Amino acid sequence: MFKILVLKSMYNLSDDKMEEQIRNRLSFQHFLGLTRADKIPDARMIWLFGEELCCANVERKLFERFHEALAGKGIIAKASSIVDGTFVEVPKQRNRREENAQIKRGGIPESFTKNPTKTLTPVGRKKTMRVILVIRIT
Repeated sequence: MFKILVLKSMYNLSDDKMEEQIRNRLSFQHFLGLTRADKIPDARMIWLFGEELCCANVERKLFERFHEALAGKGIIAKASSIVDGTFVEVPKQRNRREENAQIKRGGIPESFTKNPTKTLTPVGRKKTMRVILVIRIT
């Protein structure tokens, strides 16, 4: 059951989601030493086990010993930040405000009649790249 709490902590799962993942993922079942024929602990049993450890003030000690055992094998487990740099295409604005206002009123700006290629360029054809940095701290 402690291994379930380890997985729950690593993947930041609720008790219900943990039960679901144990049922659906063979990797979880293998880690827990379960076979397809074994009974899977339900969400309530997972919750009760966690609560019993908390009430007995043992949960923190168990995780400390677990981290010590990992460190003894040269593995250091730490909470980390996930940084996701995503490129998002955005259209570059080429019209002036007056031209946009005239287009919204249904007219054709004078600059469009002077430069006919401006009306032939599809909206959003010329794009620039903007980087959005999302930082999630767990």
